[in-house]
Amino acid sequence: MDYDLIVVGGGPGGYVAAERAGEHGKKVLLIEKGHLGGVCLNCGCVPSKTLLNSAKVYHYAAHGAAYGVTVEGVKFDLAKAMSRKREVLDTLRKGIAGLMKMNKVEVVQGTAKLVSNREVQVGDRRFTGENILIATGSSPARPPIPGIDNACVYDSTRLLDLEKMPERLIIVGGGVIGCEFACFFGTLGVPVSVIEMLPEICPAVDVEVAKMLRQELGKRNITFHLGARVLSIGDGEVTFATGDKQETLRAGHVLVATGRTCNVADLGLEAAGVDFDRRGIRIDDRCATNVPGVWAIGDATGRQWLAHSASRMGEVVVHNLCGRPDRMRYDAIPGVVYTTPEVATVGLTEAAAKERGIPVKTAKRPMSASGRFLAEHADGRGVCKVVVHAGTNALLGVHMIGGACSEMIYGAVVMIESEMRINEIEDLVFPHPTVSELIRETALMIH
Repeated sequence: MDYDLIVVGGGPGGYVAAERAGEHGKKVLLIEKGHLGGVCLNCGCVPSKTLLNSAKVYHYAAHGAAYGVTVEGVKFDLAKAMSRKREVLDTLRKGIAGLMKMNKVEVVQGTAKLVSNREVQVGDRRFTGENILIATGSSPARPPIPGIDNACVYDSTRLLDLEKMPERLIIVGGGVIGCEFACFFGTLGVPVSVIEMLPEICPAVDVEVAKMLRQELGKRNITFHLGARVLSIGDGEVTFATGDKQETLRAGHVLVATGRTCNVADLGLEAAGVDFDRRGIRIDDRCATNVPGVWAIGDATGRQWLAHSASRMGEVVVHNLCGRPDRMRYDAIPGVVYTTPEVATVGLTEAAAKERGIPVKTAKRPMSASGRFLAEHADGRGVCKVVVHAGTNALLGVHMIGGACSEMIYGAVVMIESEMRINEIEDLVFPHPTVSELIRETALMIH
């Protein structure tokens, strides 16, 4: 065999797995058809958050008077924001390339196809490996909407490279991607209309938190149309139905953000005998497929559409290859919506717990109960909500909106992963004044 491990896909799952395997002395080949970093770094998480931060800085400058700071003539320069985004991406790409070199991971650029469960073809070259890890990620979904091929229609990748601000924007889909783009453009003064088929935005988020997010985003030039089904897209217009009512909105740019689809086609999975369908590659809790020596992680499995989940899955695979039994657990995987305000969540929602028949107690506390939050946020609202097992008092879920909750949700991750009870959380000491104190204080409301 040429390699101990061949990794197909250099995103946050693939390159982390390659790095970890290299650290353990494995001979590793990483195959990537584009830039290292995958969708997350190049046309997803990182560029969108870079632009969202630029919009946040603009918002603070434009509303600085509330903090005693007056800035005259505030304006947003899209070209400079895009230039900074490209600098960030270039720096991180170089960083990943450096990690691969440091861990003696061989990198080949090209499109990979499995020839068997031990062989991978890239162009006219063929490589053999004791193990093959598929980490090919996902692509923007293209729902069967009449007119979706119209020139005015953008996906999330294309919209990240705009050279001119749109006069108006219509977003089809009120999930995480749709809401983040709505927040970016709405904050900068662009009127945004979001059309969502479900009765509430961000369906994976606690319904109370999602409702509050929608209300807060409504203050930023964003209008939501819920329970709406898109009928067609024309030249700069979208027609949709809400119940028996039909309506047409007009805008020069239409973003279709209706989710993502697994990249499993044309990989040669059939030749290797791997069990898969359009929903993803089937794996067990070790991320192993039905074929010995073939593994799969990240979006390609359809299990969870999160970069950090893919990274952890990559580590699980490497641990098992190196003789350390490990398995993937999904009960304490955090999720974040990087809007302003931010949403961060981990564990079960109240509704999900009830669907599973788990008896729960809940408590919630407004962010305004935190002195730190009030000191740093002149406007806006927030809340921290906890879900606890009614019988054992074990923490099952934490759901927050407001402030930099993405930076403190990891504390709740540790608590849930450790199966901490309320009395154990009571023993913890949080720094004061911080917004993170609310996690403990809200939990103690139940105790």
